[in-house]
Amino acid sequence: MNSRGSSFRSVFLSAFLGGLLVATLGFAAVSAGWVGKTERTTTTVATAAPVSNDADPNLVNQIYERDGAGVGFITASGAPAGSSGTDPFGQSEGGTATGSGFLIDKDGHIVTNNHVVEGARELTVKLGDSETSYSAELVGSDASTDLALLKIDAPGDQLRPLEIGDSDKLEVGDPVVAIGNPFGLNSTVTTGIVSALQREIQSTNGYSISEVIQTDAAINPGNSGGPLINTEGQVVGVNSQIATGGSGGGNVGIGFAVPSSTVKDVVSQIRDSGKVEHAYLGVSGATLNPEIIDALNLEVERGVLVQDLTSGGPADDAGVKGGDTPVTVGSQQVLSGGDVITAINGDEISTMEEVVGVINEAEVGDTVDVSVDRDGESRDFQVELGLRPDNASGNGSGQAPPQDSQQLPPGFGQ
Repeated sequence: MNSRGSSFRSVFLSAFLGGLLVATLGFAAVSAGWVGKTERTTTTVATAAPVSNDADPNLVNQIYERDGAGVGFITASGAPAGSSGTDPFGQSEGGTATGSGFLIDKDGHIVTNNHVVEGARELTVKLGDSETSYSAELVGSDASTDLALLKIDAPGDQLRPLEIGDSDKLEVGDPVVAIGNPFGLNSTVTTGIVSALQREIQSTNGYSISEVIQTDAAINPGNSGGPLINTEGQVVGVNSQIATGGSGGGNVGIGFAVPSSTVKDVVSQIRDSGKVEHAYLGVSGATLNPEIIDALNLEVERGVLVQDLTSGGPADDAGVKGGDTPVTVGSQQVLSGGDVITAINGDEISTMEEVVGVINEAEVGDTVDVSVDRDGESRDFQVELGLRPDNASGNGSGQAPPQDSQQLPPGFGQ
């Protein structure tokens, strides 16, 4: 490890020794068709000077000094209150929500969470430690990835944009820093590590957000929309949700950040057209494991059991079959009788996350080859991906049923 990484890890050591919290997150059915691939466009942002240990051995301090001024305190007047559970943690009181965001360019564009600004009549932003408030315009938002883009008109010398890094290069155990405004305490910095990669969380409109970063950096209500930063001082994620334990609503060491790879795509679309389009397969499914295979007498060793289909959706129109008979497996139920997805575009499928990943890399209108096992017989369907509906619930699709309605015991799906 280089000297910078070693110095950074030494800063974190005392925090690591505090203990380890292990969480098992089991979800039976998640929706396919989340983040649609779009034609890559180049977004020009200001690139800050690299962080260096030469000036100060405290790397966290260097990151804070460089990036703190580019983190915004967002106030959304008239915004609805947030939810609980796996909490989109905007701090909300009396019709006013507060959260965080960060500058991405010298034009005054700020990335934040959709749930921080959704429904707001008025948006204001304070940068860093400044008490100056700027009125913000909502350029566009995407509920499916819980991201939004704002714009403020501020003097150039007050704009300190953060550099967006590459979340694909992250590894479990990498040190990270979060900067935000928990409980209204502006410009708060916390530290931790990347606890896990490729998690999935549910957005406020019912769809799954994939490739999510899990971190133990302390994030709380008010941190929503703030940056998760690597040792190079680059943003690798947008802090978006926390998992809470018991009756508490604060940090328990499990936070989730939307990866910068998703942020780049979504921001590019919003800046180009003011909206975001996502490819859509129109299924919900359960990852197979030995218990499900044995209980249903399936003739496959791996795959994804189709649970439900969007009526008239892409997969339904192509002829893919959903489940129709509730069967108890352990203490929970699954729908038997549906196809088992075994491959997409010739690539073997073992988990629902892999289905989501394929759809993430596709565009609206693309045709994918879906191979299934139906009663021991292999079948292939060509599915033209559609445009994802705005909301997964309330559209009769069954696309993302309430997670507790088909939750399986740990290990049954993802």
